[in-house]
Amino acid sequence: MVVSAKGIKQRSPEENKKISNHFYFLAELDKEWQGLEENVPHVPFSAEHYTEAEMIKRSKMFYELLNKRRSVRFLSDEPIPREVIDNVIRTAGTSPSGAHTEPWTFVVVQDPYLKHKIREIVEEEEEINYKKRMGDRWVNDLKRLRTNWIKEYLDTAPYLILIFKQVYGWLPNGKKKTHYYNEISVSIACGILLAALQNVGLYTVTSTPLNCGPQLRVLLQRPANEKLLLLLPVGYPKKDATVPALTRKPLEDIMVVM
Repeated sequence: MVVSAKGIKQRSPEENKKISNHFYFLAELDKEWQGLEENVPHVPFSAEHYTEAEMIKRSKMFYELLNKRRSVRFLSDEPIPREVIDNVIRTAGTSPSGAHTEPWTFVVVQDPYLKHKIREIVEEEEEINYKKRMGDRWVNDLKRLRTNWIKEYLDTAPYLILIFKQVYGWLPNGKKKTHYYNEISVSIACGILLAALQNVGLYTVTSTPLNCGPQLRVLLQRPANEKLLLLLPVGYPKKDATVPALTRKPLEDIMVVM
């Protein structure tokens, strides 16, 4: 940025060249992409219309259900019906997404060998994270939660669900399909999945294993357009499971009415 004789800030020739090159790159990249051309018909829509009393009752019941949700790191190996897992992922798949691109892949791992390989990858990277990458402040903030790089639940939980965001998709003609707001869309789906798990009495801990994504993508044979967003071990709590005695912010601290 340079300043003219009149004191007005202007871009330097080098900055203008960089901006020009950037837009040229975007234009060239855009040639690889193609939008959706199908004309989607619109159909009539109707929904339940509850009484005010029923709405209040249902909202309280749903809050009370989800207020029991806790992050549980001590999960048993008690079997879970596969149909339940299918249904909670179907539920997550009802999430809204940018331009209805549905940019998510839910990889369900039940094979003991694969679960253990995942644990090996995660623990190796997490030990480095705790000792070198995360820094003293982050590590100290986690001490009260008694977390570390040992992830026994990756072996014991009956299922691991790894959620990948598809940063772009593919059209039938082989061209790339834009996935708008893919990370936000998949994050919303993850929230719905957590609520669905709570609804059936299953527990998890939201895990975002730092620096593990590329190795796990290769292990699970996922394509290059998929990036790991979240790893959820799913199961029942062990009989001797414990959780930190935490409290949640009251409504007046999280809601602003204007």
